[in-house]
Amino acid sequence: MTVTTAPRFRRGAFAAVCAAAVLTLAACGASDAKGSGGSNTDTGTGASTGSGSNTDTGTGASTGSDSGKNSSKKAEPFADLSGPEIVKKSFAVVRAASSLTLKADTKEGTGTVLTDMALDKKGNCAGTMSMNGEGTATLSKVGATVYMKFDEEMLRAQGKGQPKEETDAVVKMLADRWVKTDGKAPDAKDLMEFCDLDDFLAEFENGDSVARKGPLTTVDGQQAITLYETDGTSDYTMYVATEGKPYLLKVVVKGKDAGTMAFTDYNKPVPAKVPADKDIVDLDNLTN
Repeated sequence: MTVTTAPRFRRGAFAAVCAAAVLTLAACGASDAKGSGGSNTDTGTGASTGSGSNTDTGTGASTGSDSGKNSSKKAEPFADLSGPEIVKKSFAVVRAASSLTLKADTKEGTGTVLTDMALDKKGNCAGTMSMNGEGTATLSKVGATVYMKFDEEMLRAQGKGQPKEETDAVVKMLADRWVKTDGKAPDAKDLMEFCDLDDFLAEFENGDSVARKGPLTTVDGQQAITLYETDGTSDYTMYVATEGKPYLLKVVVKGKDAGTMAFTDYNKPVPAKVPADKDIVDLDNLTN
């Protein structure tokens, strides 16, 4: 049986960011340094798998969807749907979204990656990524061009093992300035795919879900239902909105692919912008 699990963070996207930083060091290190120099609080992260409870815990079960009824007790959200049916319904509306913002705390090798990225189906994205608290990379992809900005801490972290004078030169030249990259370049492939919402949503696996319904709760003030699922190596706790469209709000993973992913700002414009010319460094011109 193929199990439908929560979407997994696309591994390799941050590696591509780091690779870009390393390439920046390699491209500029030998030259003279000329020129101007969120987490979401989860109130129910206890992923006690196997809990098939469909009871109302009193954390806010009212959705207002049955406002036409005069009953003193409002209907429980998704009372007529099973866990797998809720998963299917939620993933359908997520796939239909034109954009979303991903806030994630995940593992990449032996490190911890923090991501705060808005992306849409046009391939635009904007946000930040960091690893092990060693600096921040800021991305802004507009059309077929990727703009990346690295702070000094990240440039120095990625420059470990390189001659200090080369790293110093790169920091002087590029820290907090935008590096322009053609999205068609082979090294940009992972970033291009990560920024495309359709490609990202391909991580939502198709198949048969075995999710169990859990208690009602809230996620950042939004009423939600808890769903538990496992694929044998990881346990997933998913939170689906019970008011309005059943958007996936949050996923907490324990086990092999441990991490937390929160999904917000569905269908909102991605704030990707082209930086001012004075703030852009074109590496192609530097290396030609």
